[in-house]
Amino acid sequence: MTPTLMCALSFARKSTFGVLLAEEIDGQVISLDIINTERGLVGGQGIPLQEWPPVIESRTSGSKPSFRHDRQVVADDTGSPRFTRDHWRATAKTSGVPFAIVWVQVIRDLQRKRVAANRSHQERLDVSDAVLAEHIASFDPPTSENPFAVDALDTQSRSRAVDIADSIRHLTIR
Repeated sequence: MTPTLMCALSFARKSTFGVLLAEEIDGQVISLDIINTERGLVGGQGIPLQEWPPVIESRTSGSKPSFRHDRQVVADDTGSPRFTRDHWRATAKTSGVPFAIVWVQVIRDLQRKRVAANRSHQERLDVSDAVLAEHIASFDPPTSENPFAVDALDTQSRSRAVDIADSIRHLTIR
């Protein structure tokens, strides 16, 4: 059992890849967006930094029972700031299980195109320009944390999900 945290800027399509990955590892997706909605927060309009610790705690405490069973957990989140990743990592270590980060890397031009397309078709909640700019400026990539990297153009690739799922199955506690 390896909790896996998706990490990416908005509109990288980390949720899309997270669902594929969860299917490949027989996992459940824990969506920060759903938890935020239940708490009356709207991520695309900005969530104050002081709100993040309770959201993180609710994510990991809600998933702790899964850490003790065979069902994998894929956390659908931006994975930034770093303390969010550190909390997931510490919770996994306390539970005696390995931890994985999947970093979906998106170039700015592709992100802009996806934002514009979403505003035309409203496939998902919008992210305001101010929130998006702040998210880009403050994004703390997991470069030094041995993430599994996925190009934002490959988020619908079943074979990439299979490859990462196989690697996750062989992780050990670090």
